[in-house]
Amino acid sequence: MTGKDPARSLALLWGSAGKTGRSGLSVRTIVTAATEIADAQGLEAVTMRKVAEHLQAGTMSLYTHVPGKSELTELMVDAALGELYADLDEPARQGDWRAGMEFVAKRNWEMYLKHPWLMQASSARPNLGPNAVRKYEAELRPLDGIGLSDLDMDGALSLVLGHVDSQARLQISLAQARKDQSDWDWWEEQAPILERLMTGMSLPVADRVGTASSEHYQGAAGPEHVLAFGLGRILDGIEQLLK
Repeated sequence: MTGKDPARSLALLWGSAGKTGRSGLSVRTIVTAATEIADAQGLEAVTMRKVAEHLQAGTMSLYTHVPGKSELTELMVDAALGELYADLDEPARQGDWRAGMEFVAKRNWEMYLKHPWLMQASSARPNLGPNAVRKYEAELRPLDGIGLSDLDMDGALSLVLGHVDSQARLQISLAQARKDQSDWDWWEEQAPILERLMTGMSLPVADRVGTASSEHYQGAAGPEHVLAFGLGRILDGIEQLLK
């Protein structure tokens, strides 16, 4: 049991514009303020008190519109998903199905980099807000009618989105780590120690490939390169199903 009333939570999500109260607050203004805080400081920094301070309002006045942080987080996620596409057909207008899925991957990647806190807000069960539902529809449309079963359409989309998610997580983690220490400084610190520990080991393939990749990425990893490479192989695999 979650302790939340699902009817109330869904009603809040689907009626999220809400009415503006006498204080000038609305669900929309609260969500916008919370998102600004999360973008700058992370999801853990978002509290009802901090959002109220951001809006120069009393904390208790926020509860008139949003029951608590759990519901607020759901609203923030759904609002972020609403930024993805101009309309339901935008992904399908990119050309063929492959171009459509590349567009879907690109937009999701950009969304995660714009709102890194979305990684903290993810859960095993999907957000059921209006923008989440529209997102699913929009992202399926490039795959519709190309010869995949409905189950394969869902699987193909999940595979693409999962790949984007994994590389975006790495990109965000690297960006955070690089604020404290550059990849170059990190390697200069680790290399002499590792070299001593690995004395006598023969790892020619790892040495060759590791050197090539680090030189290409100019760092410890290259999530954006892996994103493009992996997406291409995923789409190649889907194409094989259509033959």
